[in-house]
Amino acid sequence: MHWGKRIGLGMAAVTAIGGMAVGGVALQSAAAVAGNRDIEAQMRAAGKQARLAEKAMKAGKHDEAIGRAEQAVLLVPDSAEHRTLLGRAYLGAGRFASAAQAFEDALKLDGKDGRIALNLALSKIALGDWQAARKLIDDHGGDMQPADRGLAIALAGDPMGAVAVLGEAARDPAATSKVRQNLALSLALAGKWQEARTIAGIDLSPAEADQRIMQWAQFARPSRASDQVASLLGVTAVEDGGMPVQLALRDRNEAVAMASVPTPIAAYAPALKPEAPAPDPKPVVATAEVPRAAAIVFAERREIVQAIPASVVAAPVRMAAAPMRAAPRIAAKGNYVVQLGAFENAGVARDAWGRISRRVPALSGQTPRGMSASVGSANYYRLSVGGYSRGEAVSLCATVRAKGGRCFVRTALGEQTASWARGPMMASR
Repeated sequence: MHWGKRIGLGMAAVTAIGGMAVGGVALQSAAAVAGNRDIEAQMRAAGKQARLAEKAMKAGKHDEAIGRAEQAVLLVPDSAEHRTLLGRAYLGAGRFASAAQAFEDALKLDGKDGRIALNLALSKIALGDWQAARKLIDDHGGDMQPADRGLAIALAGDPMGAVAVLGEAARDPAATSKVRQNLALSLALAGKWQEARTIAGIDLSPAEADQRIMQWAQFARPSRASDQVASLLGVTAVEDGGMPVQLALRDRNEAVAMASVPTPIAAYAPALKPEAPAPDPKPVVATAEVPRAAAIVFAERREIVQAIPASVVAAPVRMAAAPMRAAPRIAAKGNYVVQLGAFENAGVARDAWGRISRRVPALSGQTPRGMSASVGSANYYRLSVGGYSRGEAVSLCATVRAKGGRCFVRTALGEQTASWARGPMMASR
């Protein structure tokens, strides 16, 4: 072939390619404009669904609120606000596993929002994952209000740690009844019932304070991990398989790969009838302090992500736990105990007790005991059951070991009934 023809073909090819390139830029620009319009439309649609979800939550329509919030998240997956709303909707329905997933995703998008971290910690506590809850509180406590952080610490199994935080906050001349009531509840959870009654009585009448202590006595003896959080939020825990996988937060590359195969909302969210757009809700302000009779609740029923309010409802706190009953006691037969372990603190020991007492039926009716001990510079909490003769202790320890547990027998060293197993100790009036 002639060189000139070959060169000519090359120039024609370059020219053609150049034309395609110019046309490609024009097409990309048009696509970008159309894409921006689509994004704006999605954001408007998500905003509408979010407003309708808020409205449904206020009306107690939990299923509708969840469906609306799920659609908002599907439309704008990278919105921490919408994912927080979804977590709140799940909490309102008692779906703690789904709530934890939604708040985890929201916290990835906005790691400085203490309300998200607080609600995630509450969800973890309700699921029995106290260790994760305590880590969240440690990592994000600086973004939480002291009253919120203190009560969350107490619910995560460290009531004396909560007393330290709330006690300092209560000494502030500007401290509210919210701080004092949360301090009183933390003292009750630590087994310090007389001190709890005294602090509760600062803002309540004597009769109201006595009633509150009786409510807390029941509250302090939950039958399930979710009972205390469910009671504070005024919800009923339900079996929950978790959030739909389509709503999980994905990294940018995975999101692009998934974009070509969209999943219809109807596949995992309930079909909803069209409604007229609801007006933008007024900003919700944290619950104002009520001077009298405030129950310890985390927030108004419609605004769980708010700070833990001091407001006390006039009606008794709804409890999911069984009716209050006397703590099980072991008749003192001897001076031997079965030590089940030494743990970082009472909260970790309580977690361990929950696991081992479920695994070893022989322990289920026993009363856990504990005491603090120091070995060198380290402090530990010794968990045990006791009041046995030596033979009884050896037999029980053998049963524990047969179920995969660890233990040893020793003489008693002054252990006290564990704080979470104590009943109220009312001062005589």
